[in-house]
Amino acid sequence: MSVETTQRQVAAPRGRLPFGVYLLAFSLFAMGSAEFLLAGVLPAVAGDLRVSLSAAGALISAFAVGVVIGGPPFAILTLRWPRRTTLVTTQAVFAVSVTAGLLTGDHTVLLVSRFVCGLAYAGYWAVAAVTAVGLVTPERTARAAGVVVSGLSLAMIAGGPAGALLSHFTGWRGGFWGVVALTALGAVLTLVAMPATSGGTEPGLRRELRTMRRPRLWVVYAMTVLSTAAYMVSFNYLAPFLTDVTGVPAVWVPAILALFGAGAFAGLSVGGRIADRWPFAALLLGASGILGVSALLAVLAGNAVAVVPLVALLGVAAFVLNPAIFGRVFTIAAEAPTLAGATTVSAFQLGISLVPALAGTVLNSGAGVAAVPWLGVCLAAAVVPAVLLDRRMSRGR
Repeated sequence: MSVETTQRQVAAPRGRLPFGVYLLAFSLFAMGSAEFLLAGVLPAVAGDLRVSLSAAGALISAFAVGVVIGGPPFAILTLRWPRRTTLVTTQAVFAVSVTAGLLTGDHTVLLVSRFVCGLAYAGYWAVAAVTAVGLVTPERTARAAGVVVSGLSLAMIAGGPAGALLSHFTGWRGGFWGVVALTALGAVLTLVAMPATSGGTEPGLRRELRTMRRPRLWVVYAMTVLSTAAYMVSFNYLAPFLTDVTGVPAVWVPAILALFGAGAFAGLSVGGRIADRWPFAALLLGASGILGVSALLAVLAGNAVAVVPLVALLGVAAFVLNPAIFGRVFTIAAEAPTLAGATTVSAFQLGISLVPALAGTVLNSGAGVAAVPWLGVCLAAAVVPAVLLDRRMSRGR
C-alpha cells in the first residue's frame, strides 16, 4: 500500500493502536451524530419551518444522497492533498454547513446545507479509513478500520439519541450546535495530534481508476450493500416490532436499542481482531449470524424473553462484518486505496438508503412489521455467495 513512512513510524507498540485511530473514530462520531439526530427532532423541525412532516423528512434524504454520491468525487478532488489537510477541510466544511442550516429558517437553505454536510461527511469517512490504515502495520489493518467504524455505531446508538435529548430541552437546534462543537474540537485535535503527511506520495488518479476496474472489488461492494441493508432493515423497524409484535412497553424500547449498540461494539472488537487473519471466516460468520438471528426474530417475535437478547446478537453479527469488509477493500486496492475506500463508504450508505424502499414493499403488501426480519434473512443469504465468490477469485490469483 502507498502509505507514508512518517505515519508508519508513529504507530503504537504492538497490541495497542495509535491515538490517531481513536481520534478519527471520535470525529466520525461527532459528524455521524448529525445523521441520526434529525429523525428524533423531525416534528419540531417541521413545526418550526412550517412545512409538512414529509417535507422535513426530505432533509434526511438530502444528507443520505450527499453521502452516497459524495465520497468518490471528493476522493478524486483531494487525491493529491495531504491527508491531514483533507480531514480538517472536510470537518470545516461540515461544521460551516451545519451552522448555515441552523442560522436560517428557510427549508430550501437547510435542504442544501444537509446535502453539503453529506458530501463532507462522505469525504471525511473515506479519508479517515485510509488514514487509519496508514497509521498501523499491515497485520492490524482491519482492526484499525473497525475502531474508526465504531465511531459511526456510537453515533447511531448514543450520539443521535443524546442530541435529540439535548434538543428536547433547548429546541431542535441545540443538538446540532453540539455536533458543531464536537466537530470543531475534532478538527483542532487533528491539527495538533495527527501526523503530517505529504500529498505527493499518494497514488495518481490513473492508478486509482485502474484499481477500480478490479472485479473482486465490486464483489466486496455488493456484499457491503447487501449486508448493511440486511441488519439495518431490522434495526430501523425495531421500535414498532418490539411494541406492536413483541408487546414490550414503549418505555423499554430505548434500553433494548442500546443492547444493539452494545452488541455492535462487541462485534467490532471480535471482527477487528479476527478479520486480519481470517477475513473470509469473519465475513461468513457475520452474514450467517445476521441470517440466523433475523430468522429467530421472525419466528420468536412474540416472545420478549427471546427477542431482547436476539437484538444484542444482531448487533454482534452485523458489526463483525465491517472490519473484514474494509480489510478486503484495502487488500484488493492496496496500492491505490483512496478512491476504493471512498466507494466503500458510498456502498455502506447505499445499503442504509435502500432499507425504506425494501421494507416499504413488504409493509405495503399487508405482511406487517413482523415480516420485516424475513427480508433481513433474504439479504443476508445473498451475502454468502458473494463471500464465497470473493474467496474463490482470490485463490485463483
